[in-house]
Amino acid sequence: MKILITGSNGLLGQKLVALLRLQAEVAVVATSRGANKLAGLYPDLPFVALDVSDAAQVRQVLAQERPSHVIHTAAMTNVDECELNQQACWLHNVTAVEHLVAACAEQNIHLTHLSTDFVFSGEAGPLVEEDEPDPINFYGQSKVAAERLVQASAGRWAIARTVLVYGVAHEYGRTNIVVWVRDSLRAGKPIKVVDDQWRTPTLAEDLAQGCWLLARHSAQGIYHLSSDEMLTPYAMALRVADHFGLDKGLIERVTASTFSQPARRPARTGFVIDKARRDLGYQPHSFAEGIGIVSSQSIDPVG
Repeated sequence: MKILITGSNGLLGQKLVALLRLQAEVAVVATSRGANKLAGLYPDLPFVALDVSDAAQVRQVLAQERPSHVIHTAAMTNVDECELNQQACWLHNVTAVEHLVAACAEQNIHLTHLSTDFVFSGEAGPLVEEDEPDPINFYGQSKVAAERLVQASAGRWAIARTVLVYGVAHEYGRTNIVVWVRDSLRAGKPIKVVDDQWRTPTLAEDLAQGCWLLARHSAQGIYHLSSDEMLTPYAMALRVADHFGLDKGLIERVTASTFSQPARRPARTGFVIDKARRDLGYQPHSFAEGIGIVSSQSIDPVG
């Protein structure tokens, strides 16, 4: 197998590189729009610069590298930024997928496409793969449009939907629920955390494992990959504080209406992951175990 990863500088991309390098039967090619952030960690990692919104580049790189599988993690995922800059969101989340779908079908490459719980309205979680998408923000709309492009492909494909991914990565500017709570409380900074939204938080290593299983099985169809614990961000924050021995008094319990954000958030998503367990042997960590893994990686983020 030869697996090409898009978005290799991102949180999931980095975890995929770390995992796939350990598989003896897999050759890995990392790609990203920017310079390779993993060059210092893995000097021998094959890397190609790739802007997936450029159709000619996509065709050229796939023809040159000839992967058997592509795992597409690159996307514009800042929900408010997507709401405010819809043209850029569509380019990176839909047009780019159109290019990849066409090139993968043309070259008989199996495509695993990353999607999100934000394709749903948030009225009825936890959700199964057959539930009908009904997004309430532009980010969700772009991801539904991308899913439909993948589903219409004449080629081989799997869609991996996920929820609230957390973890640590190398030279990574974005934050996530566990890292944000830990770092804020360590700095003695009071934080407001919502207690009226429900999610099944996903450890980045678990998501990488799920994507690897999809590629290894050349799976077809939609799969939900997350944990199976329904928690509010407030409940998550309390657990993070407990694990690191930090002051829970700094955590203020609020509702979503406290914040004025450009994009609406679904109230209740979360996934049923029975299909991934049954078909793939997917076994995610508990949230407590996930926090422990984050804690152990503070020095060596992708090791």
